[in-house]
Amino acid sequence: MLKLLCTTAHPDDEVWAFGGSLLRYQEQGIETHVLCLTRGMAATNRGGAKSSEELSAMRTEEFYAACRLLKVTHPSILDYPDGGLANLNFVNVAAEITRRIREIKPQVILTLGLEGTVTAHVDHSMVGLFTTAASHWAARTDRFPEHMDSGLQPHRVQKLYYVTAAKTWPERQPVSLAPVSARVDVQKYIETKIQAFRVHESQRALLEKYGDRSLRQPEELFHLAASAVPQNAAEETDLFAGVA
Repeated sequence: MLKLLCTTAHPDDEVWAFGGSLLRYQEQGIETHVLCLTRGMAATNRGGAKSSEELSAMRTEEFYAACRLLKVTHPSILDYPDGGLANLNFVNVAAEITRRIREIKPQVILTLGLEGTVTAHVDHSMVGLFTTAASHWAARTDRFPEHMDSGLQPHRVQKLYYVTAAKTWPERQPVSLAPVSARVDVQKYIETKIQAFRVHESQRALLEKYGDRSLRQPEELFHLAASAVPQNAAEETDLFAGVA
């Protein structure tokens, strides 16, 4: 079975960045995985939570509820500190993601842009950096050989994509977005995507502030960052094009 892995920083990233693509590829029979690194306990929008622990529990529940709407085969959430990913030991976090890649064996990985996406969030940048390293290291026998001692095998990811956009948000910190090299038609899934974002009740203020315009875009945009098969840059409409 073909497999798709998305790595994210916070509950709700799975919806706005990848929601339509997750639905599209699951409908095509591809096994989908979402790995979220934090429980979002440092969010500005608190949804009435009286403590970080309460917000963490709330956002964890919202994450799994949204993933059910997006028909994610295997959602998973970790306990790294929200707002603190840049302060962690890089190799240790990359090792954890490398282990997950070797367990899941995805052909395609989607992650957040290294610039921090249009929000310029440093946690977004760090997820992209951790995942980029892990996607390359997962194929090597000289990286984290202790994984092989426990029965795992190296796994070569065939394609790595960063989510990107056609416009920046001028009210946010400056970012230099990766060029668009893949356009995924998600028109069919827009209403489900909006419904999945609304499940993130603690973040309702984001919809009230920005509306659902970004969620109503007919395409999700990506940048092909790495490919197992050397190739010239070309615009794609299918993230699994050329995947064996």
